[in-house]
Amino acid sequence: MILLFELSILQWLVVILCAIFIGFTKTGVSSLGILVVTILMFIFPAKESVGILLPLLIIGDIFAVIYYRRNVVWKYLVSLIPWVLIGIMFGFYVLNEIDSEQLKPVIGALVLLLILLHVIRERLGERFNKWLPGSIWFIGLMGVLAGFTTMIGNAAGGVMAIYLLVKGLPKREFIGTGAWFFLFVNLIKVPFYIYLGLITTDSFLFNLSLLPTVIIGAFIGIKIIPLIPQRVFQILILTFAAVGALRLLIA
Repeated sequence: MILLFELSILQWLVVILCAIFIGFTKTGVSSLGILVVTILMFIFPAKESVGILLPLLIIGDIFAVIYYRRNVVWKYLVSLIPWVLIGIMFGFYVLNEIDSEQLKPVIGALVLLLILLHVIRERLGERFNKWLPGSIWFIGLMGVLAGFTTMIGNAAGGVMAIYLLVKGLPKREFIGTGAWFFLFVNLIKVPFYIYLGLITTDSFLFNLSLLPTVIIGAFIGIKIIPLIPQRVFQILILTFAAVGALRLLIA
């Protein structure tokens, strides 16, 4: 692992900014998180960045769950969980066997396909809503894809953004439901990451040093979200998801 004291001042500033973004994504625009994933991969090796990022995400998840604990639609999570577990196990196998660098363009392509799916939904309107969101294959695909992408690169933000937008959730329910989902899956991933050597004592101490910045970012998200109209909120989510996906494709 790269020694953290070897980072330059600029790299430290970028890492601190990423930590603030992490807090913001948990109480604000969730798909912004995929940009954090790609930025950290330019500072640390791909696999190491995944292990460094996970505890920071959990800190943000806990904060978001506490604040949005009453804004959750459980039925959309319960139906998703079995499929997510399948995706996590598949992702664990892949992460253990294959260089995660090779998987970045795959994740990017999948997120772009999901964004296209949402655009089609907007075009078709109610005809789309009647047959897709409740279908077992759609729920299964979203669950496996979310579990797989979160396991190999903490990159399920774009997947869940599309899933929850398709469900038509308003802002607070969107954030609250997503917060519970990510707290659940991220805690499940911890023992797998420790087994793979992606979370170490050094990386965890590094995470603790960034704790205040994550909380600052979370407060920023709480203050900003009420000021963003629902339509603008959706556009921001899709835009950040698309930018992050394209960055993964060309990384």
